Amino acid sequence: MSDRSAIEWTDATWNPVTGCTKVSPGCDHCYAETFAGRWRGTPGHPFEQGFNIRLWPERLDLPLRWRKPRKIFVTSMGDLFHEQVPDEFIVEVFARMWWSPQHTFQVLTKRHSRLRSLLPRIEAPLRQMETDLALTDCPTPLAWPLPNVLLGVSVEDQRRANLRIPALLQTPATRRFLSCEPLFGPVDLSPWLGLEWMESFEGWGQEMFASLSGRVGIAGGLHWIIAGGESGPGARPMHPDWARTLRDQCQAAGVPFLFKQWGEYLSVPVEDDPAFFGGRAFDHPRGGRSAPVLRERGRSGTFRAGVTRLMLPGEATRGGVLLDPDTIAIRVGKKRAGRQLDGRTWVEFPTTTTMGTP
Repeated sequence: MSDRSAIEWTDATWNPVTGCTKVSPGCDHCYAETFAGRWRGTPGHPFEQGFNIRLWPERLDLPLRWRKPRKIFVTSMGDLFHEQVPDEFIVEVFARMWWSPQHTFQVLTKRHSRLRSLLPRIEAPLRQMETDLALTDCPTPLAWPLPNVLLGVSVEDQRRANLRIPALLQTPATRRFLSCEPLFGPVDLSPWLGLEWMESFEGWGQEMFASLSGRVGIAGGLHWIIAGGESGPGARPMHPDWARTLRDQCQAAGVPFLFKQWGEYLSVPVEDDPAFFGGRAFDHPRGGRSAPVLRERGRSGTFRAGVTRLMLPGEATRGGVLLDPDTIAIRVGKKRAGRQLDGRTWVEFPTTTTMGTP
């Protein structure tokens, strides 16, 4: 938790709750769990109990002490809507966001069902707080949904998109976002970005309706899309077409898009090259040119002398994975892989002009 953060899409982190449990494939290599696990059993450390759920009432007022406006990622080391976090404590967290209108709070969860069921019930206790505080010192009038809060869900594949996005759209919010990271497959957002509606018109009519709506996707309730690959030990590669498809959908709908990272792998094209074994080769990110080949193993598990063949899609070597016949992902590390998509860094944020209706 810090008033500064290296996370590409935020300025600071605030963790009134820490700890979580796994709910989907995107949790398999959770960075927060890995970090917390290193300190389990260390007396006096904030993660002495590892990644078990822990409430931190003493941290609730921290954003009130930060005067400079900033984007704040809420519970970067956990999930605010975990079933072990009491409703009353979540109300207290939302109260602090209400009392800190100078900040923009980014609330991200994988627990879409609780988000949808609880948020409509948070307004009443906040209204009661407003009534009680009016007798003393109410920091700022309550506007509901809170205009300085972005609510988001994690979407790592189409299955999770189909589950979580409808729940997010049914939740009261002024702005909503998706974190498609780590991305494990193609995700079609057109049902929720309004693109299917746009495609029912052709040519000039399509342009006219897009112009009249201003921002089709935003009118549909999604105001920001983040995408990125997986990093850290055990990371799985992301096909570049998955990221491109999300970017293109966002551009078509006028929704801000932020590409966070490639992760541990960088994908490069595999091309015809008669100078290499099998007639196929690629430019290795670390330099030189290589063929996408495997040495076969015999029944005993040892390599069969002199038996080499081209890789098949999905097969992996020590340093790379063939994603399809024309694309190979090479493990180069997060820093070297970078975050450029088609020669550009995509860093777009929602603004007050992209705020939708609850």
